[in-house]
Amino acid sequence: MARIRLALPAQSLFQLTLPIRIQDINYGGHLSNSAILGLAHEARIAFLAQHGWQELNIEGCGIIMADAAIQFRAEAFHGEMLNISVGLMDAFEYGCDMFYRMVRESDAKEIALVKTALVFFDYGSRSKVAMPAAFASLIPG
Repeated sequence: MARIRLALPAQSLFQLTLPIRIQDINYGGHLSNSAILGLAHEARIAFLAQHGWQELNIEGCGIIMADAAIQFRAEAFHGEMLNISVGLMDAFEYGCDMFYRMVRESDAKEIALVKTALVFFDYGSRSKVAMPAAFASLIPG
């Protein structure tokens, strides 16, 4: 079976440090896959807020998540701190991919790589819309 392999953008645009909470732990005693996606969501919200945006209002447009992929690299445990780097890549007319690199603060061990595909969306008309120029200007290349 082929494994997912994510290639991250060369440039990180934002970084956030978050703790692993007890609710993020699964029955195996380590960080759960659903919690990893939740931490990525937190990082995305913080990234947008840095620019004065919210998921429902980025220059008048909303966004939806069209897909997500997680590449697990190592276990992480309750109480550890994760440094989450955010980058953008693979722009297209209606959106781009957002990448997240999660690294344990104490030893710089890479825990997970995550990709979410963002599509700009008009929630009033229930249709995709072109990516705003202000957001597109953040995407390197």
